[in-house]
Amino acid sequence: KFPVWGEMLNHFPPSIAAETRYLNSSNRDLADHFQRKLGDENGVDASIEKKISPKLLEFTFQELKSATVNFRPDSILGEGGFGYVFKGWIEPNSTAPAKPGTGLTVAVKSLKENALQGHREWVAEVDFLGQLHHKHLVKLIGYCIEDDQRLLVYEFMARGSLENHLFRRTLPLPWPCRMKVVLGAAKGLAFLHVGPKPVIYRDFKTSNILIDAEYNSKLSDFGLAKAGPQGDKTHVSTRVLGTYGYAAPEYVMTASESFCWRC
Repeated sequence: KFPVWGEMLNHFPPSIAAETRYLNSSNRDLADHFQRKLGDENGVDASIEKKISPKLLEFTFQELKSATVNFRPDSILGEGGFGYVFKGWIEPNSTAPAKPGTGLTVAVKSLKENALQGHREWVAEVDFLGQLHHKHLVKLIGYCIEDDQRLLVYEFMARGSLENHLFRRTLPLPWPCRMKVVLGAAKGLAFLHVGPKPVIYRDFKTSNILIDAEYNSKLSDFGLAKAGPQGDKTHVSTRVLGTYGYAAPEYVMTASESFCWRC
C-alpha cells in the first residue's frame, strides 16, 4: 500500500509525523554532523574537465536564458535544494534556442547560489548521466558552466514526477499506470546495480522518478550517486546520505559509516 517508508507520514500519530517532517527539512544530507568532505566521496573528481562526455552539448548561459525565455516564472517545472527547473526549447541536435512551442522541449536545471546541492553534486550528475544510457534513466542533453553559473539540460518529461501524481493531483493515478511506473523505476535501479560499472544511487524517492507522456518512468538526480564496487571488490564505504523518510530508519539512526554491498 505504501511504496516507500516516507509516504506513511500521514498515517503516523501527530507527534511522530511532526518529528519526521522536522527531520525531513534537512533533506539531502541525513545528519548535520556529517560534514561534506573535499575528497573523492562520490567516486568522482570535482574537476569538471575530467568528467565531460563528448556526447554532451555545451551551452552558453545566454543560449539557455533565451531557450527558457529569460527564465520566466511561468516556465518553472519544479524546485529543489539545487534551485529551479525551467521548461525550455532548443533546436534539435544543437545548442541554439528555439521559439517556445517549437524545436525540442527540454528541462533546464539551474543551480542557485548557496544551494544545498553544490558544485560537487553537479559534477557527479554530469559524470554519471554523461556516461550512463538506459531507457529508464533520464537523458542528460548538455550543460552550462560559465563563471558562477551551473546549469544542466535534460529531456523533458511531460508528466512530471511520481511525487506530483501521488500527493498533488486531484485525480489518482490508475493502478495499471502505477505498476508501469514502478516497474520502470525498478529496471532503472537494476541497471545501475548490475552494469559493468555499478552505481549506488542513494536518493531513490518519488520526486526523483520522472514520467513521460506514455507513463514510462526514468530515474533522475544523480547528485548523490556513488561509484560501486568493481573487480574483486565486494563493497565500498560511504557516509550516510539521502533523504529522511526515504532511507531505512535503522540506517539513518545507527550508521556514521556504512558498507554498501554489491547487489
